[in-house]
Amino acid sequence: MPALGQRAFCEWLGTAFLLAAVVGSGIMAQKLAGGNDALALLCNTLPTGAILAVLILVFGPLSGAHFNPAVSLAFALRGELPWSTAAIYIAAQVLGGLAGVWAAHLMFELPVWQFSITSARVRDNGWRKPLPPSAFCSLSSAASRGGPSRLLTPSASTSRRPIGSRRRRSSNPAVTIARSLSDTFAGIAPAGVAAFIAAQLVGAFAAVGVSHWLWRQRMTA
Repeated sequence: MPALGQRAFCEWLGTAFLLAAVVGSGIMAQKLAGGNDALALLCNTLPTGAILAVLILVFGPLSGAHFNPAVSLAFALRGELPWSTAAIYIAAQVLGGLAGVWAAHLMFELPVWQFSITSARVRDNGWRKPLPPSAFCSLSSAASRGGPSRLLTPSASTSRRPIGSRRRRSSNPAVTIARSLSDTFAGIAPAGVAAFIAAQLVGAFAAVGVSHWLWRQRMTA
């Protein structure tokens, strides 16, 4: 197993690449879509999914390819990741997300330091907010306990945008924080960050409880 420093670097670098793809593809999509929200959404979503798959394949065998504090927290709560390691992972993920956003700004010659003004509120999305972290953390548990591969472990969805709306959603606390510092297509207003993260963590806690209940008998059999 790689040293902790190497694994933390993988989480930092992977999250940075992820955010660079999320924000960068959003900027390009907005420029090329000519005001067509559906086309812009498609052009933002496909690169995000593609880079995430690549990052999982590259970094999964090294760090587990979490790229998401909710996932790292879930593994720590299940006792599969030491709390000290989880804390380092989470710090690396948040810092990596910021680095990725700033890199995307530089690539498109935008001001590096900016804040999003896009309004996004959890209450507008109802209970959809906690569901993606819960679902993905549960899939993580199935993969790790069921045995197919830990390459299925990582982060929840990151950059989906309702067509015809300026409200954006994120299911990854590191991505949420980073996107609040980008006043672009993928941005989230800082005022909504705390509520978003709280809802995401609700999903993570729910996933831990559900996965423990579903797989407990199999593990003790």
